[in-house]
Amino acid sequence: MHLDIITPDSTLFSGEVTLVQLPGKDGSFEILSQHAPLLSVLKPGQIRIVDKAKLETLFPINGGVVEVKHNKILVLSE
Repeated sequence: MHLDIITPDSTLFSGEVTLVQLPGKDGSFEILSQHAPLLSVLKPGQIRIVDKAKLETLFPINGGVVEVKHNKILVLSE
């Protein structure tokens, strides 16, 4: 699945991933391939991604929103 993490200043990440873990307003949650459509508010914390090579990367955020649709994930963060 494709992930874009975008801030007002730049694109932090754009690429293919196998797992995304996000700090949701009501708790942490994960998104895997073929996830149902979703729109959620994010609280400050870390986005954890695992790419196809099974490498894990963390991105700190100060909140934002995430949209999941058609196996594409868009994170708009502060």
